[in-house]
Amino acid sequence: MTAPLGGSMTSTDDRFQELRELLRSYEWTGHTFDDTMEAPGTALGSYLRIAAYAPRRAAAAVREIDDLLGTGLFRDEIADDVDLLPHIAPPHGVSVEDCLRVVRHHLDQFLAKPSAPRPALRPQTSWEWRRRFPALSHLLTSYFHQDFSLEYQSHAEAIADYLSAEAHEDHEAAARDINGFLAVNPTDDELQEGVRVLGLRITPPQDVPLRRWLTDLQGIITHHVHTHP
Repeated sequence: MTAPLGGSMTSTDDRFQELRELLRSYEWTGHTFDDTMEAPGTALGSYLRIAAYAPRRAAAAVREIDDLLGTGLFRDEIADDVDLLPHIAPPHGVSVEDCLRVVRHHLDQFLAKPSAPRPALRPQTSWEWRRRFPALSHLLTSYFHQDFSLEYQSHAEAIADYLSAEAHEDHEAAARDINGFLAVNPTDDELQEGVRVLGLRITPPQDVPLRRWLTDLQGIITHHVHTHP
């Protein structure tokens, strides 16, 4: 029987936590499974590149797929957990279970010979951008969003709020993210595209180029980290 998977609610303690995250990668690329036994599709390719940084995630996804398929997708006992999974539509005439078996096949191949992380490779989907640079994405979406002018008088006030509100380890992660982000966006056009995907909705201070502003942000954050251990 062909059926889509679940709704759009989220949780941090549901039975299929890593599978939920894996399926989110499909949400950002059109909600459709496009994998074949021969090759992973766009969304799964993005997930596997992120999993290269933490292969245990792929192992968790395999366990959860086995749990889901072994229990049965439509069993009442897991109905609430399945409801938490993103709504993903399989191709016409193909079941969700068959799609998950294809995904599991590629996860197995990955786990048999995990790919090394490729930090120089530019992300290829919006989901991948935000998972590669989560701390920077949080900084931009939470402090430099479309309502920025309603909350702050200046960019400096926003970054001061960030430094006072967020944890020390988040500051360290954001500084690392900015460094990696600048490295994978060597051109101004790529940089503009990248910050838009990560959530930046305002322009830098007047007469300050975007790359310099991000470099300055990294310097401010790094200084704060070193002076407030």
